[in-house]
Amino acid sequence: MSQTITIDPVTRLEGHGKITIQLNDKGEVEDAHFHVTQVRGFERFSEGRPFYEMPSLMARICGICPVSHLIASAKACEAIMSVRIPHTAAQLRRMLNLAQMVQSHALSFFYLASPDLLLGMEADVKVRNILGVAAAKPELGRAGVGLRRFGQSIIELLGDKRVHPGWVVPGGVTEPLSSEKRDKILAMIPEAYANTGVALGAYKQIADTFKQEIEVFANFPSNYLSLINEDESIEFTDGALRLVDEGGKIIEDGMTAARFPEVIGEAVEPYSYTKFAYYKPLGYPDGSYRVGPLARLNIVKTMGTAKAEKELAEFKGLAAGLVTSSFHYHHARLVEILYGIEKIEEILSDPRILDKHVRATAGVNRLEGTGQAEAPRGVLHHHYKVDEDGKMTWANLVIATGQNNKAMNLGVLQAAKHYVKDGKFTEGMLNRVEAVVRTFDPCLSCSSHAAGQMPLLLELVASDGDVVDRVVRD
Repeated sequence: MSQTITIDPVTRLEGHGKITIQLNDKGEVEDAHFHVTQVRGFERFSEGRPFYEMPSLMARICGICPVSHLIASAKACEAIMSVRIPHTAAQLRRMLNLAQMVQSHALSFFYLASPDLLLGMEADVKVRNILGVAAAKPELGRAGVGLRRFGQSIIELLGDKRVHPGWVVPGGVTEPLSSEKRDKILAMIPEAYANTGVALGAYKQIADTFKQEIEVFANFPSNYLSLINEDESIEFTDGALRLVDEGGKIIEDGMTAARFPEVIGEAVEPYSYTKFAYYKPLGYPDGSYRVGPLARLNIVKTMGTAKAEKELAEFKGLAAGLVTSSFHYHHARLVEILYGIEKIEEILSDPRILDKHVRATAGVNRLEGTGQAEAPRGVLHHHYKVDEDGKMTWANLVIATGQNNKAMNLGVLQAAKHYVKDGKFTEGMLNRVEAVVRTFDPCLSCSSHAAGQMPLLLELVASDGDVVDRVVRD
């Protein structure tokens, strides 16, 4: 008889999800899905709010990447206002976003992924966690805590709060940087470099022991999307989007936030509350693509900073063409952490960084606005419509996790087919299937937002397991 293996919940993720693996009567894997089981209504309950409240409201979507939502939201509001923010405000926002990227990548690598990488996929579940890593490899445990502290401390210094800062507003930021805060950030940089060196060294020592996982952890050709600067260097806050195919050929370039809704669509599948983004000219699912650290490093030609440039060359040397295994997201995060530290140091040397002019003001000059930025997990897009009084009438958010959704599902299926044979499996095998999802570092609470009416299945189940009633909304 056919059988379903359920992994519920998928552990060491941000949010709630499960995996189901369907076996046929021979015990072979026929299909597998990654289900996002929560749904939140941020798009709906933003309606009726003044548009200038949106950045602060949108930051509440996530406690891990609130800054990216702040920035994308503020950019959408600035499109409504038709303003250009001051140079210093743009630099301060860039630094804030990079600080968030560093702390988020540190969380992903050290707290969520490193128990598998450093202790082993088959390690005892009682110790396969960050406390187990800290006990077995204290130096790495300290490095992980140190890098998170570095990023969060910068966010707190700039925005007065480590989580959900309200410092980024439509038109710029609320307060300029002081020389005292600048000096405090500069003083933290040497330790951050040292901790990143520890992490990169440790990862490179163990990476070759995961050759089997590299082969089957969402390892397939795909399209990739990320922000990029005109000089083809990496970008997290400004720039425009570039979409490339499996061979690195440019499909779409110079994609502004205003153009994004024209070319990117969102499909819905019945097994997940997270939508599936795709490039409209190729249709769904052929137009699916990956975003995030792997996509960014595949697309860019240069990091623009000396230390990260050397690491980029080594990363690109992992494959003859594009790096296709999602296992390498882990490596890419460490390269980006190094870049973030270098770029923050560079921004602080800007002679105008202490300028007091950090905000432009205006009212409603357009009834629609879009904004985009790179969150740690990939491209983030906000799209708003307002009335003449500036009240929100409609919103849509396209989150990085939704853009990686198809790849995550294909990766879960690929790994399940490799590890589950003849209906037999071990905990370590199923942990590897979970670990495929962890490579993408999905933010599930970010990615499930209802715009309009979402498919819904409700079942009333009795204590004996019988389904008493069932309601389906398509």
